Amino acid sequence: MARGMDMQALMRQAQRMQNDMARAQEELKETTVEGVSGGGVVKVTANCANDILGIEIDPEVVDPDDVEMLQDLILAAINDAMSKAADIAGERMGRVTGGMKLPF
Repeated sequence: MARGMDMQALMRQAQRMQNDMARAQEELKETTVEGVSGGGVVKVTANCANDILGIEIDPEVVDPDDVEMLQDLILAAINDAMSKAADIAGERMGRVTGGMKLPF
Protein backbone atom coordinates (compact mmCIF):
# COMPACT_ATOMS: atom_id res chain seq x y z
CA MET A 1 0.00 0.00 0.00
CA ALA A 2 2.86 2.41 0.74
CA ARG A 3 4.13 1.90 -2.79
CA GLY A 4 0.78 3.07 -4.24
CA MET A 5 0.86 6.15 -2.05
CA ASP A 6 4.38 6.92 -3.22
CA MET A 7 3.19 6.68 -6.83
CA GLN A 8 0.26 9.00 -6.11
CA ALA A 9 2.56 11.50 -4.45
CA LEU A 10 4.90 11.31 -7.43
CA MET A 11 2.01 11.91 -9.83
CA ARG A 12 0.83 14.94 -7.80
CA GLN A 13 4.36 16.31 -7.81
CA ALA A 14 4.62 15.82 -11.59
CA GLN A 15 1.29 17.60 -12.09
CA ARG A 16 2.45 20.52 -9.91
CA MET A 17 5.69 20.74 -11.90
CA GLN A 18 3.74 20.70 -15.17
CA ASN A 19 1.48 23.51 -13.92
CA ASP A 20 4.48 25.49 -12.68
CA MET A 21 6.22 25.07 -16.04
CA ALA A 22 3.15 26.29 -17.93
CA ARG A 23 2.92 29.32 -15.64
CA ALA A 24 6.65 30.04 -16.08
CA GLN A 25 6.35 29.79 -19.87
CA GLU A 26 3.50 32.32 -19.83
CA GLU A 27 5.59 34.64 -17.66
CA LEU A 28 8.48 34.31 -20.13
CA LYS A 29 6.19 35.48 -22.94
CA GLU A 30 5.51 38.62 -20.89
CA THR A 31 9.15 39.26 -19.92
CA THR A 32 10.99 41.45 -22.40
CA VAL A 33 14.67 42.11 -22.97
CA GLU A 34 16.52 44.58 -25.15
CA GLY A 35 19.53 43.75 -27.25
CA VAL A 36 21.72 46.55 -28.54
CA SER A 37 24.61 46.95 -30.93
CA GLY A 38 26.74 49.73 -32.33
CA GLY A 39 26.60 51.63 -29.08
CA GLY A 40 22.80 51.70 -29.17
CA VAL A 41 22.20 52.60 -32.82
CA VAL A 42 20.32 49.31 -33.27
CA LYS A 43 17.97 48.04 -30.56
CA VAL A 44 15.98 44.82 -30.63
CA THR A 45 13.18 44.07 -28.19
CA ALA A 46 12.32 40.42 -27.63
CA ASN A 47 10.47 38.36 -25.10
CA CYS A 48 11.93 35.41 -23.24
CA ALA A 49 9.88 33.02 -25.39
CA ASN A 50 12.18 33.89 -28.32
CA ASP A 51 9.81 36.24 -30.14
CA ILE A 52 11.26 39.41 -31.68
CA LEU A 53 8.85 42.20 -30.74
CA GLY A 54 10.51 45.21 -32.31
CA ILE A 55 13.58 46.70 -33.96
CA GLU A 56 14.73 50.31 -33.70
CA ILE A 57 17.38 51.64 -36.07
CA ASP A 58 18.91 55.09 -35.71
CA PRO A 59 18.56 56.74 -39.13
CA GLU A 60 22.17 57.98 -38.86
CA VAL A 61 23.43 54.40 -39.25
CA VAL A 62 21.52 53.76 -42.48
CA ASP A 63 24.05 54.01 -45.31
CA PRO A 64 22.83 52.71 -48.69
CA ASP A 65 26.46 52.12 -49.64
CA ASP A 66 27.09 49.90 -46.61
CA VAL A 67 24.03 47.69 -46.15
CA GLU A 68 26.25 44.87 -44.86
CA MET A 69 27.22 46.89 -41.78
CA LEU A 70 23.55 47.51 -40.96
CA GLN A 71 22.80 43.81 -41.39
CA ASP A 72 25.67 42.96 -39.02
CA LEU A 73 24.39 45.47 -36.44
CA ILE A 74 20.88 44.01 -36.61
CA LEU A 75 22.19 40.46 -36.19
CA ALA A 76 24.37 41.51 -33.27
CA ALA A 77 21.43 43.18 -31.52
CA ILE A 78 19.21 40.14 -32.12
CA ASN A 79 21.87 37.81 -30.76
CA ASP A 80 22.31 40.06 -27.72
CA ALA A 81 18.57 40.02 -27.02
CA MET A 82 18.29 36.24 -27.52
CA SER A 83 21.25 35.62 -25.21
CA LYS A 84 19.66 37.71 -22.47
CA ALA A 85 16.31 35.97 -23.01
CA ALA A 86 17.93 32.53 -22.85
CA ASP A 87 19.68 33.40 -19.58
CA ILE A 88 16.41 34.53 -17.99
CA ALA A 89 14.47 31.55 -19.35
CA GLY A 90 17.10 29.08 -18.16
CA GLU A 91 17.16 30.60 -14.68
CA ARG A 92 13.37 30.66 -14.33
CA MET A 93 12.77 27.20 -15.75
CA GLY A 94 15.62 25.87 -13.60
CA ARG A 95 13.70 27.04 -10.54
CA VAL A 96 10.66 25.06 -11.68
CA THR A 97 12.54 21.89 -12.55
CA GLY A 98 14.91 22.01 -9.59
CA GLY A 99 17.86 22.06 -11.98
CA MET A 100 16.83 18.94 -13.91
CA LYS A 101 17.82 19.17 -17.58
CA LEU A 102 14.54 18.77 -19.43
CA PRO A 103 14.12 19.13 -23.20
CA PHE A 104 12.02 22.26 -23.82
